[in-house]
Amino acid sequence: MTTDLEQLRSDLLASIQAAAGLDAVEALRVHALGKQGAITGLLKTLGGMSPEERQEQGPRIHGLREAVTAALAERKAGLERLALDARLARETLDMTLPVDAVPAGSVHPVSQVMDELAEIFADLGFAVATGPEIEDDWHNFTALNIPESHPARAMHDTFYFPPEADGSQKHLLRTHTSPVQIRTMVKDKPPIRIIAPGRVYRSDSDATHTPMFHQIEGLVIDKGITLGHLKWTLETFLKAFFERDDIVLRLRPSYFPFTEPSAEVDVGYSVVGGKRVIGGSEGWMEVLGSGMVHPKVIAACGLDPNEWQGFAFGTGVDRLAMLKYGMDDLRAFFDGDLRWLRHYGFSALDVPTLSGGVGA
Repeated sequence: MTTDLEQLRSDLLASIQAAAGLDAVEALRVHALGKQGAITGLLKTLGGMSPEERQEQGPRIHGLREAVTAALAERKAGLERLALDARLARETLDMTLPVDAVPAGSVHPVSQVMDELAEIFADLGFAVATGPEIEDDWHNFTALNIPESHPARAMHDTFYFPPEADGSQKHLLRTHTSPVQIRTMVKDKPPIRIIAPGRVYRSDSDATHTPMFHQIEGLVIDKGITLGHLKWTLETFLKAFFERDDIVLRLRPSYFPFTEPSAEVDVGYSVVGGKRVIGGSEGWMEVLGSGMVHPKVIAACGLDPNEWQGFAFGTGVDRLAMLKYGMDDLRAFFDGDLRWLRHYGFSALDVPTLSGGVGA
């Protein structure tokens, strides 16, 4: 029987090595190891052997099975590598395809409006300032006259990070871009004229709110700044952004911890075809929050509030885009629906300019 096992081993290994394809390898596997296979039949004979014969023949039969199994796996892997190499050699990528064969991308309305706002405020002498989206408690709240127990913290549904083990400052996802104003006042010497666009985060979600949205804030710090400067700046900005001269503003007294006095800014609108269109004064729509920078905020940044005054304002970039370009649901901004992006998106060549129109 030993001679028969060696002959079977030699024949099977030679056949496996000579197998020309994966189908041939599979046929050999069934022939050797299938339910009716040659090696399977030998394994079934072990039950009828004496203990001495089983002790002698058992290891040889199991060794034959392992050798054939390993040879089958190796040949199969080798044939698969050869098939992949042949496929890679056969398949090519034609880099000379015409450009119009590739669908064109588009600029997201939020990105376009960000560029429009930067263009308008650059013409007014404002620089663009940025800051981290993960903020500490001092920059996001305390320096803005919102101490630990201040009820104004309830106005923001804040995403907090787990507290640090060493008891250091709490960290959070910024709820507004106002911390950029604080960082700028601490770092730079007045006069200061900046806008701070960027992503902010609050735990809220419906047709007009999302957990992440975009905000732009403005800050002016100088000597002799008054509420009149604020109103003129906002009026000039909104006329340029909506590209209409009939923009009418209304300032209503309000409350923000970081400004005093504070004012909500409403813009007049007209009803055209059943829809509200910015311009005119048939009705009023809130678009901005603003006010004179609180003396405590100026002092917290190391400046003398008796020498320096300023104003600040803030608005949602997504909301401005909705008002200007006629979008109804804020959630669609972040759905990634290609049909929506193709409809509302802008060409890469639609660069906003004051001479050609920011919404060109």
